Formats: sequence, C-alpha cells, structure tokens
Amino acid sequence: MSKNGTSLAQKFTPAVITDNARVVLDKRYLQKNAVGKIVETPEGMFRRVAKTLSAPEFKYENTPAEVAEIEESFFQMMASLEYLPNSPTLMNAGTGAGTLSACFVLPLTDSMEGIMGAAHDAAMVQKFGGGTGFALSELRPRGAGIMTTHGKACGPIAVLRHLSSVSTLVTQGGKRDGANMAVMDIHHPDILEFIDCKKVEGEIHNFNISVGASDEFMQAVKDGTTYPLRALANPSDPGSEMIEVDRLDAREVFSKIVYGAWRNGEPGMIFLDEVNRNSPVLHLGRITATNPCGEQPLLPNESCNLGSIDVAKFVEAGSDGVSSINWNRLGKTVRLATRMLDNVIDANKYAVPAIEEMTQATRKLGLGVMGFADMLVQLGIPYDTEQAVELGRKLMRFIMENADLESLAMAEERGPFPAWHDSDAAKRGEKPFRNACRLTVAPTGTISMIAGASSGIEPIFSLAFRKQNILEGQTLYYVDKNFDRIAKERGFHSDDLLEHLANGGSLQDRDDVPDDVKRLFHVASDISPRDHVLMQAAFQESTDAGISKTINFPNEATVEDVEDAYLLAWETHCKGITVYRAGSRYKEVLTTGTADISTARYSALDESDTFGIPQYITPSDRPAVLHGITRRVRTGRGNLFVTVNMSSDNRPFEVFATHGKAGGNDAAMAEAVSRMASLALRSGIDPVDVSEQLRGITDVPAWDEGEMIRSVPDAIASVLDQPGSCSPSVRR
Repeated sequence: MSKNGTSLAQKFTPAVITDNARVVLDKRYLQKNAVGKIVETPEGMFRRVAKTLSAPEFKYENTPAEVAEIEESFFQMMASLEYLPNSPTLMNAGTGAGTLSACFVLPLTDSMEGIMGAAHDAAMVQKFGGGTGFALSELRPRGAGIMTTHGKACGPIAVLRHLSSVSTLVTQGGKRDGANMAVMDIHHPDILEFIDCKKVEGEIHNFNISVGASDEFMQAVKDGTTYPLRALANPSDPGSEMIEVDRLDAREVFSKIVYGAWRNGEPGMIFLDEVNRNSPVLHLGRITATNPCGEQPLLPNESCNLGSIDVAKFVEAGSDGVSSINWNRLGKTVRLATRMLDNVIDANKYAVPAIEEMTQATRKLGLGVMGFADMLVQLGIPYDTEQAVELGRKLMRFIMENADLESLAMAEERGPFPAWHDSDAAKRGEKPFRNACRLTVAPTGTISMIAGASSGIEPIFSLAFRKQNILEGQTLYYVDKNFDRIAKERGFHSDDLLEHLANGGSLQDRDDVPDDVKRLFHVASDISPRDHVLMQAAFQESTDAGISKTINFPNEATVEDVEDAYLLAWETHCKGITVYRAGSRYKEVLTTGTADISTARYSALDESDTFGIPQYITPSDRPAVLHGITRRVRTGRGNLFVTVNMSSDNRPFEVFATHGKAGGNDAAMAEAVSRMASLALRSGIDPVDVSEQLRGITDVPAWDEGEMIRSVPDAIASVLDQPGSCSPSVRR
C-alpha cells in the first residue's frame, strides 16, 4: 500500500512466453553460470528484478509486510508481461554488475581533458550496459587556434570519429554493441561537415547523428532567408562572448539535411527550442543532446531508466463482444510502474560518480508504451485515421495524469527531486514532483519481442514473414497474432496468402481479403508520412520527454516528401524526427521479402534460424589475372605499400600490404591482416564493413598527407576507403 492509499496489489495473470521470446531471453537476459549454461527461468528473472527494485522501499519507512506486497506487485506486473523495464534492468538487477539505466548524456567540453574524459566515461557507461549521447556544439571549429600548443583544432568530426573508435572497442555489458547519439547545433560553424559525416554507410556506424535545430533556423527556412553561424570570440575562453562568424542560406542547409535523410536516414533533427521550452530544470542548463534513440533529452551526466506498458493487454472484450479499454486497471499499472522506476534510481549502480549525482538531483523517469498498434487492431481502429490519433492523444494524456499523480504522492512521501528547490516552478509555489520528468516513448526493441507486442507507438511493420530450410527443409510462417486470428475467423486464411505476405507482397493487393480487413491492417509502408508525424505529435502533447518513432517512406518517396515531414514535425511541436526510406541502406534492421531469412527483426534470433547448425560461406576462387592499384602509406612503422586488386565486376577482391623494410614481426602482422581482409572480401563481405573493422586500431600513429594513420590495419582501411579502391556501388 502506498502512502497515498493506493493499493499496489493487482490480480496476477500468468503470461505465455512465446518461442521467439524464449530465444531472446535465453540469448541475452537469463543468467548463466561460468560455463555459459542458463541457470534462470523467465519467472526467476522477474523475481530477481522485483526483489531488487522493492528493496529501496525500506528507506521510506515501509514495513517488511508492505515491502513484500510491493515486491509481489512488481513481479506480477512483469510476469504478466503488462509492463517491462528496459533491458539493462532486466539483465542486471540483482546481479551485482552493470547499470540498470539505458540512457545517458555525457559532457563533452572543449579541452583535451574534456575530450579524453568523455571517451573514458563513455567506455565505462557502455561497459556497464548503457548507451550514450553527446553534444558536439561546444567544440571549437576545425582549424581554430589552440593557445596552449599554438596548433590548430582537429574539429568536432575528428572528435566524433575518436569517440566512435572507443565505442567499437566496448560491448555493452558484454551483451550488445555500443550505441551513441551525436548532436550538433545548427549554428555551429562545422555544421555542413557534420551533416555529411555519415553519408557513406558503415562510417561512424555506432553513432546516430542529429542536427539540433532552433526556431530561428526553422523560421529562416520557411522565410527563405539566411541564418547565423556562431562561435566564441575567444575559443580558448569558454566564458567569452558568442559572436556571429558567418551566415548561410537556411533553405540550402535544410535541403542538405533533408537529402541526407532521404539518402540513408541520417541526420535526424532535434528541435532544441521545443525540447527546452518547458524544461523543469532549465535553471541547471539548456539541454543540447539526447540518448542514442533520441527519445530522452538529457543534461550532461543525467541518466534515465525506461520502462514500457503493453497497452494492448488492457483491451478487454465485453459481454456484448465489443472490446474496450479497462482504464481503471491501466491507471493502477501506470502508478505502480512509476513507483518501480523511481526505485530504480536508488537501486542503481552508476559507472561514474558525476552521473549518480546528477541523476539523483533530477530523478528523471521514462515511462512509456508499447503495443499501441495491437490495441488499435483489437478495437477495430485503423492506424491512419483521426480516430486513432485521438485515441493516442487520450491514452497518453491518461498515462500522464496517473504518472503525475503518483510522482506528486511520492514527493509528499519521499521528498521532491532535489533540483526542484531552485526551479522556477518552486518559486511560483507549485506542488513538487518526485521526478523532473515522468514519460517518454522508447523504441522497445527486444522487450516488445518478449512481451509479444508491437513496438512503441509504431504501426505494425509486417503481417507475416518466414523462416526457410529448417526442420528438414520445412518453411515456417510467423504471422501477426491479430491478423492470424481474424484471418481464421473470417475464413480467408491460406498458405497462398501467407506466401504472398512473406515475399514482401502487400495485403492491399489481395482480392480474397475483405476490404475492411485490408483497411484495418495498414502496415508501416501503407501509412503516409503525414499520418506517421501526426500520430507522433498526438503522443508528444502529453509526453514531457521525447518520442522515438521512425517516419517510414516507400523507396520511391522524393526528397520533397522528406522535407514536408521535417517541416510538419516542427510545426506540430514534435521534439525531434527520424525518417527512413525503404531500401536506402544496404543493411536494414527491419525488412520484408525473401532476401534474408531473418526478415522481420534485426536478428536476435540468428542462432535459432538454423537450430544451431553452422552455415558456412565458401570464398570465391581467385582468377588467374586480376587488376588493381597500389598506394604508398606512411605509418609509424615505416612506409607501407598496399595493393587492392579488383574482381571483374570492379569490386575489391584481395589486399596485399608490404612493408618497405621486409621481414620481422611488422611484416608478418601486415601479411596476416592482409590475408584475413582478402578472405573476407572473397567471401562477399562488404568492403565498407572490412574497412570499418580495421579503422581506428592504434599502434604508433603518424601523419600521411594530412591524414592520421594510426597503425598498419588503419592504413589498409585508409586505402580501401579511397576513391578507386571501391566501386561507387560498393561504397554507396
């Protein structure tokens, strides 16, 4: 029982863990012993998390019986799959290792100590299992003077590449690749270089990038005028005045951003004035960066723990067969989840002391939703309708009201977040909250798979996909559960239909499917970008943090289509926008069709696709004659001569690297790296991926014609990256 009299106990509904969910749990979440054997059940995982997150209740004068009741309520809420915390909490709570939070923003100040400190802190955060965000905006422009060394600044993009190389070395909590976000203010003098820094797919691959746009810039875009670039009058003095150093045509810069997003989804945009307009902690500073997926704007050294409610599980069929939302049960879950997330802050283990201090000061939460598309289907409402938008608006307002009530109650019980006392709201005499922010909408990748729910507030991505050539050559279909149920109830379920959908075909092309079903099951590619944006805007109205949502475009979408979406997002007060045009990247997280058996999700399920049977690739035989190029590269170990030979279709086929001084360990290592790179190329691995693996490895750095060459592997990557070494189709 909470101190405000709200019952925390609720009826437990056992959940069915699907086969796919069990694969995900086994692979990444359940505890293993020293030899890698799984020693935990899903129920045991939820028990472990519930026990850990109920323990802070003792700090607030709850009796052992009350804490036991809260622990059981936490357990039931998770075990019913009605609510799940973010992955680090599920993985690490009660283990004594790792952080429980997913989102961090780290300071990046304009000094050698600041840059190297940020790299260290990022490595520690990712080692503990979190993702990091950085604002590049404080870094002086490339070529600016450095007073202490009389040299020239390398610039923000070079720092970004350095941070990327650090992240490449670290796997989050030993379980997943590092994830990062870099944001640069639109007024920074190096903004044009930033916009283009990821135009080649595979470069800086572990960073998302977003432009931090101001209202001033966006209005200049609409008006067709110029806007200012600004920098410190004295780059060596952070306290010096910001002055205008140049002006750019706003529409030309906006077009460059939009073209990059059309080309490969980068960069996104964050509307910084909208982010800061109602910030409850503006007295602590202006927010200039977000977590890796953009849904959590944070101050430097802030972190945020996320959790999501599967709202579809609160749809119930009435006695008349008409489905409706059980608002009372949903409200209780919102309040319980809010309390659980606040406890995470106290139960957490922090990688860096400054993060603990800042997180405790603002106590930001990130409660969100998943399963919204499933909810709409259960209620018979198509996603791209005004009725759906209004439901989204009503749903998030209801969640906000209940989360706010619980945070207000906890402030009375436990005290407000410490930074509250100096805030403008406190000075106005407003009632304090326990948490500076309560709500966000995260992308819910693997936790939505565990819950068997659609992701975040996204529409259904695909109705069916398949896995081929398993179980002695059988083909198994994986079908959206609601579509499968309705297809069987309405009598149009067939293998032919599933084959059509699994091949990437559209439901809208089928004459054997009733029109009302086709209308109800509009998938992401059937929904207009405008309707995507309007749904995001509806949820944003009641979300005090941000929203992670991808605005999907068909492959044939134009640059102008993307431009319209970016402008609409700003005009409807979204805090940011990310778009993706189907087929614009060589590697895609979500795909349909037959190109790959892992067609529906970025494959957390790869090992299950062949049921543990290794599937090896045979490298191509070498032709008798190949043609190529040889380049000399100066390295810290002496001159290196790198030869890249091309196949008949003008793709890199093999690499040879020879030291100017033959023999010795250096020559042996150069030969070993060359052989492995050649094996990868002959096996059909993208040269960009080969280069990315070699890039940034550091031995004895040296300068070669204005480029820093860090080692022999880095030199080979440099040659592979140069025009002429890779065909345009390969380099993308």
